[in-house]
Amino acid sequence: MPGPVPAWSTPMSEPATDIDVLVVGAGPAGIAAAAELDASGLSVLWIDQRDRAGGAIHRQPAEPEAKPAMPPSVRAQWTRLDRRIAAMTTRLHGETSFVGLDGDGLAILEDRRSATTRLVRPRAVIFAVGAVERVLPRPGWQLPGVWTAGGMQVLLKETGKPPAGRILVAGNGPLNIALAAQLAAAGNPPVALLEAGDPTAHPLHGLALLARPRLLVEAMHYLTRLVRARVAWRRRTRVLSIERIDGALRVECAADNGRRMSFDADHVALHDGIRSNGFGLPAGGVEPFIVHAGDCREALGAVAAEADGSGSALEVIKQLGGGSQAKANHSAVAGERKAQAALAQLFRPADGSGLDHLPDETVLCRCEGRTVGELRALLDANPAISPREVKLNGRFAMGACQGRFCADNTAAIIARAQGLPDAIPADALAGHRWPVRPVSIASLLADHDPNPSTSD
Repeated sequence: MPGPVPAWSTPMSEPATDIDVLVVGAGPAGIAAAAELDASGLSVLWIDQRDRAGGAIHRQPAEPEAKPAMPPSVRAQWTRLDRRIAAMTTRLHGETSFVGLDGDGLAILEDRRSATTRLVRPRAVIFAVGAVERVLPRPGWQLPGVWTAGGMQVLLKETGKPPAGRILVAGNGPLNIALAAQLAAAGNPPVALLEAGDPTAHPLHGLALLARPRLLVEAMHYLTRLVRARVAWRRRTRVLSIERIDGALRVECAADNGRRMSFDADHVALHDGIRSNGFGLPAGGVEPFIVHAGDCREALGAVAAEADGSGSALEVIKQLGGGSQAKANHSAVAGERKAQAALAQLFRPADGSGLDHLPDETVLCRCEGRTVGELRALLDANPAISPREVKLNGRFAMGACQGRFCADNTAAIIARAQGLPDAIPADALAGHRWPVRPVSIASLLADHDPNPSTSD
C-alpha cells in the first residue's frame, strides 16, 4: 500500500478560474520554478501526476523503508529541494495531469482522485515534465519481461525491491550503469551489463568532466558496486534479438569484433539514452506565455534542471511584470551542457545508430504493432512521403503513447531512406495537440459542481 501523502501535497480542489502561473511537473525543475514563483507573490497552481514531488531522479518511495542506493550528490540535491518545498506556501496538487490548452487559453487538467477535469486560465505556463527515455527497437523488444531501464529503476526506487529472477541490463548510456549498481545494492545483481559503446576507450573525452567532479564521484560510486558484485560489464556489445524459449528470455548479442554470445534472463532492461519530453506540448505563445523548463526543454540532468527551473520562473516573472532580485544561473546550465556532451562522446556506440540493419519483422511502433518492414514498404512505394503522411497512412506514432517510443526512431529511418542530410524531428510525426495523453471520456463529462443541481 502507498505511504501517507506528504503534508505539502494536497488533493486538487476547485481552483480559481484565473491564476498567474500554472507549473506542470514536480521534479527538480518544477520544484525550483514553483519555489521561485512562490517567493514572487504571484498566484501559482502547481500540479504533478504523482501524489508527491521528486520526479524520476528523486522518486520518493511508496514505503518509507524503501531506500535504493544513491550517491551522496543525489541525496544532497533532494535534501536541498525538500527544504525549498517545506518553505513554500504554494502546495503541490498531486495526482493531477495536464491535458491540454484550448483556443481561448484555458488549461484543461484531470484530477485523478475525483476522476474529473478542471479548467483554469493561467497568464503563463511552465512545463517541467522531464525527459523521456529513448529505446532502440530490437526483434523481441515488445515481449513481456522486457522493460525500459528507467521503468525498472522507478520500481526499485518506489519499492526498494528489484524484480525477482535473472536480470540483463543492455543498451547505451550512464543510466544503465546506475541501474545495474542499484540492482546489485538491492541484492539482485544483473547477470551482465551490456554497453554499445566503450567509455574506457575515449579517456580524453572524459577530461571535460574534471570541471564537474560530482559526475566522476557518482561514476566511481556505481562502478565500485558493480566490481564488488562481480557484474560483467561487456562494452562494444549490442543486443541483436530477444525471444522467449522455455519460459526464459534468450538474448542474442554481438560484440563489434563479430563475436556472438547469448544470455538467458527473466527480465531485460533496455535503455539507449534520453531526450526532452516535449511530446504534444504547445509551443511558446503570448496567451498564455509558455516556457519549457529543465529536461523538458533540454535533457541535461537534474542539476541543470534545477537551475533552469529557477531561470524559467524568473523569465515568467519578468514577462508578467513582476520584480525579482534573483538572477538566472546560466553558468550551471552551460556547464552541465558541456558535461553531457562529453558523456555523449564517451558513450558513443561503437556500431552507429543501431537502426540500419534491423530485420523487417522488428516491431517499430509497439502501440499499433507496426513493423520496420511495413515502414520500409511504405517508403519504397511513396519515396517523397512526408512524416505526417507516414503517421496517417502507416499508423506510426498513432497509438496511445503518441510517438513517445517510436517517433524519433521512425523519423530517423525516414531520413535515411530519403537521403536527407538533416534529421527529421520527432515532432514532425508526433505533432502538438491536446489531449497530450489519453484521458477518460468520463472525466471530461463529469459534473464539476460538488453539489450538482438535479434540474436540467
